[in-house]
Order: sequence, then structure tokens, then C-alpha cells
Amino acid sequence: MSTDKIAYFDCFSGISGDMALGALVDCGLSLETIEQGLAGLGLSGYRFEVATGEGELAATRLRVLVEKGQPQRSWQQIRRLLEKSLLAEAVQRRALAIFQALAEAEAGVHGCAPEEVHFHEVGAVDAIVDIVGVAIGLDALGIASVAASPLPLGRGWAECDHGPLPLPAPAVCRLLEGAPVYGAGIDMELVTPTGAAILKGSGARFGSLPAMTLTATGYGAGSRRRPDGRPNLLRLLVGYPFSAAEAQEVEVIETNLDDWSPETFPHLSELLFERGALDVSIGPIQMKKGR
Repeated sequence: MSTDKIAYFDCFSGISGDMALGALVDCGLSLETIEQGLAGLGLSGYRFEVATGEGELAATRLRVLVEKGQPQRSWQQIRRLLEKSLLAEAVQRRALAIFQALAEAEAGVHGCAPEEVHFHEVGAVDAIVDIVGVAIGLDALGIASVAASPLPLGRGWAECDHGPLPLPAPAVCRLLEGAPVYGAGIDMELVTPTGAAILKGSGARFGSLPAMTLTATGYGAGSRRRPDGRPNLLRLLVGYPFSAAEAQEVEVIETNLDDWSPETFPHLSELLFERGALDVSIGPIQMKKGR
């Protein structure tokens, strides 16, 4: 068994920064560990509010409450803040990667260089705490790699400092280039720029649940209710990866051979096995004109 854990974000209702942090807490990450790690960032004027429960499922809803008058920051300011911090090296590296991904996405949307990007919502204290808190949590839980399910995207409009923006947010579309996505069919933001950047900056692989020995499962609750009544939760599964004894997916190739001498079938089977076939089966069929 591998000693490096894998974290799988099951994003059946999307992902945001506070949902990811709440899911980590629900998986066993202590609030004290987050607060001790964030102390190395040197920020003040915020506190955590933790609640549990989301309908019939136990979940952790974690909000960052910020005092009024907190500044928003540019990418250059946040990079200096992280580089001068007392964060652990692995935490600092992941947080920088997440914000770098955000800066590049915003730069692409607004047609400027990443160094010129001025973050608005994601440059505020709560977003910084969410991102750095997730980096602290992944490090504290011993997570070596991150994977995620395909992402559902909502529709409609979101209000921000730039004015109304269509959903999914333009930065989200940039961040998720190359990732599997699908329409959720509801008027609601399901994947936020912070949530998409956490996956992008953590090098997440997308697909079905990988083979793992499951050690913890947690749910992070979003701050809004879905209009369709489904739970607005992010599920996090943590475990040790292992190699399955057999392939979890196989491709079946079938064909019909007309007027082929059966004496050559054994040789054909040998050739297919040499080229990687797991199994070969041959059966007689009746075709047109009774052949």
C-alpha cells in the first residue's frame, strides 16, 4: 500500500473555496491546525464560523467572517504576502500555484498580463483564507495527489465588481479548459473561480473515483440552497491508492468474418493475444443466404 494519500473531490454539486475547506474539516482536519497555519500568513480581521448539517446528510459549513474595511489585493500583492509568510514550504507552493492559475485565467479574460491582474472577490481576505486554508489542510492530511469528478456548471448571472457576468464565470471557463464539464440545468453558480483554481493549482486529475483504500469521507456545505432542492454539498474521499488486480475498464471489439477458413482461427487468436488482448472468443454465426 502506498504511503501517500489521494484526495478525490466528488463535485456532484460543484466546488467553492469554503466548500473545499469545510470538506477537509469534515474529513478530520482540525480548525486549530488551520488557524495555526494561517498565523504564518500575518493576516488579521477575520474569524471562522462553523456549523453542521445539510438536510439529511451530516456536513460541515465553514464561513470566514471578515471585519469591514479589509482591502482587496492584486496578484503581485498576494504573491509577496505568500512569499514573505511563515507558511510551510509545501503549503506556500500550493497556494502560489492556485493564485497563479487564477491570475492567468483573469489575465486571459481581461486581455492583460498576469502581473497586471487586480483581484476583486478572490483578492479579499476570505478568499485568501479559503485558498491558503485548503493548502494547509491538504498538507496536514498528507495528501500527495488530487483527483476530481467531472464538474457541473450552472447558468444565469452573477453579480461582481465588474458588474453582472454570465455563468459559468469567464474565469471559471478559462480555468477548466481541458477538464470534463456538463450543464447542471439550474440558475446558480456551482463552480466558483476559487473552487476551479484549487483544482487547477493542485494539478487535479479528472475522472471516476480512482482505486483506493478509503480512510475518510467528508462533506462541505455551500452557503446557498439549490433551486431544485438537491443538497449543495461537496464530497471529499481520502484514501491510499492501490493498483487493482484487473483493469477497471475494458474495451470490447467485435467483428463478423465472412468466408474465413476456421483452420486459421488459432493463429489469429495468438496474434491478438500478442497485441494485448485480454481474451479472445470465436463463435459461429449464420449470415445472409444461410451461410
